[in-house]
Amino acid sequence: MKKGLLATFLLVTISSFAQVVKDYNPAIQRTTHMQYFKPVEEHLFSGDCMPYYHNGTFYLYWLLDEGHHAGLGGLGGHQWALSTTTDLINWKHYPVALGIENEEWEKSICTGSVIAEGDKFYAFYATRVKENERVHEQLSYAISTDGGYTYQKQEPNPFYYAPEECISRDFRDPKVFKDENGLFHLFIPGNLKEPSLDGFGGYLVHLTSTDLKNWKEVESPLKGQRGTPECADYFKWNDWYYLLYSIGGHTYYLMSKDTYGPWIYPESQALIEYFGSVYKTAGFKDGRRIAVAYSPCRKDDKDNGDRIWGGTILLREVYQEPDGTLATKFLKEVLPAMHPIATPAIQISSPANIVSVSNGNITMNASGDIGVASLPDLPDNYRISMKIEPKGNYEELGLFLRATDGRKNGYRLELNPDNQTVLMHNTSIHGVEGLDEPILLDVIVNGEFFDVSINNKRCVLNRLPEQKGKNLFFYVKNGNAVIRDIQIQEIKN
Repeated sequence: MKKGLLATFLLVTISSFAQVVKDYNPAIQRTTHMQYFKPVEEHLFSGDCMPYYHNGTFYLYWLLDEGHHAGLGGLGGHQWALSTTTDLINWKHYPVALGIENEEWEKSICTGSVIAEGDKFYAFYATRVKENERVHEQLSYAISTDGGYTYQKQEPNPFYYAPEECISRDFRDPKVFKDENGLFHLFIPGNLKEPSLDGFGGYLVHLTSTDLKNWKEVESPLKGQRGTPECADYFKWNDWYYLLYSIGGHTYYLMSKDTYGPWIYPESQALIEYFGSVYKTAGFKDGRRIAVAYSPCRKDDKDNGDRIWGGTILLREVYQEPDGTLATKFLKEVLPAMHPIATPAIQISSPANIVSVSNGNITMNASGDIGVASLPDLPDNYRISMKIEPKGNYEELGLFLRATDGRKNGYRLELNPDNQTVLMHNTSIHGVEGLDEPILLDVIVNGEFFDVSINNKRCVLNRLPEQKGKNLFFYVKNGNAVIRDIQIQEIKN
């Protein structure tokens, strides 16, 4: 993945990162609580993630980034780092598994995927090259004979070029898989030079092979996209087939009862998070499925700074609804360390006929008004959960986080049932159902991360580094609700 977050940032001093990263030290990285992970080296970041599950081990390959895509003249200079786990709790980090060997030719080892076949692992990826001042992307592959920890590049390299009708600068992120008949497939995101409608040339090049070496092109499963459908993912789960792809960093998914469509586009796109870029998934034990993205940093560490390429690893648990649609929730094994604390005394900011408190439950009757209550002196980092019971329709309700007082009221978390939206300050998710019914709201405030789970079905993350207030406001506007079962845990980093 490259374009969606890149254009706003490459005015940085590219010359500062002219060489490939050689100082990543896997031995000094944290090995538990992997949510929001980045290398401890200040200048290094995590990029696109490539999970894979095999024989009880969860492999997480990820792009090692320096300077937010500024490496090797702004072409990335990325290499594949590797972290593994068997329980999602304890992790082990390794030296670069697939690296740049020739900086004159290999300008980036781009996102890809792996597959185990026989006693070998095969990694498929695109190499970004620069020839005569033009940039191209072309397919390469490498083989591991040590269980997926180190890879040796294979000849011919490249083994496949972009088709004539495809823009060679947009031919990357291959997804490899094996079908039920033993045939191997590659889905490669591409972009047509001459689409039927300008701007809608994004498609997936579809290759097949019987031996993982010789490939032929067949019919595309996805066309007509507004931009290159980057970092595609594909899997079967129970009776459904799923196709994931990302445009501008946002991950969309389609579902079908048949292998390659016709596709259904679900209304609730559970993998779209503005600060969760290019989700890819892998299975895990007991039928579970884990989605992994990277959360881009904000430019200049400002609340309103644009997303910039590279940041921290973001993990979610994905599960299937009865109708086959996907939902997401916090992945419990990777969350920060925390312990319960007593809930501070709830303070009321509205008249008694609008807001009342009894046994730790907040009742708000704010038709034609706004009801406000607050919690003072919260820890710097915490997790707060609650059950919200709306009494009829309401305009909006939610929280203000990291607030100081009513005039500096922090970051607004707004739930809006009519619009089916959840807003976390200046980013939002859409198609959120069930906001007019009892709501389980779970919020993590940890450093600059504001991570929200709604009903264990949808998540939204924002990165907000500036405000540091210690108060929290509850509010309901133009409606009535009861807020109960408030629980707080302090996070210790």
